[in-house]
Amino acid sequence: MSVPPPEAPAGQRTIVVADDDIDTLNIIKLKLENQGLKVIAVRDGQAALAAVREHRPSVAIFDVMMPKLNGFQVTRMIKFDKQLKKIPVILLTARTEKTDKDTGMQVGADEYLTKPFDLEQLVELVKQSLDRWLKRTMTEEGTP
Repeated sequence: MSVPPPEAPAGQRTIVVADDDIDTLNIIKLKLENQGLKVIAVRDGQAALAAVREHRPSVAIFDVMMPKLNGFQVTRMIKFDKQLKKIPVILLTARTEKTDKDTGMQVGADEYLTKPFDLEQLVELVKQSLDRWLKRTMTEEGTP
């Protein structure tokens, strides 16, 4: 995985992951930390929204079915916030119906991955999202 260089902007190497299943959360956290990323792990939608606002991550990964706020709601709130809307969001969920995926994309998710999921596929989606985030950040700062 090509991780952005240390001089990347603040939050560039930070991922917020939210899932109410502690085993899933721990597996994702460990795998991403092994890729050299800082992971903020939370267990409900309200905590996910707070973590995104506080840490301004380069990527957010949300389960859809979480307590307090679901992943669709959190994604919509992030995408409507001018300061947060460019953060790539990956929805990771057991909801496999086409209508669920359509809803996820309508609320602003960049990717929709269903459970059970391939951990390597998730890492690849995070990598792609980090690359997109870095390009956006460089463009906004006027770097070619």
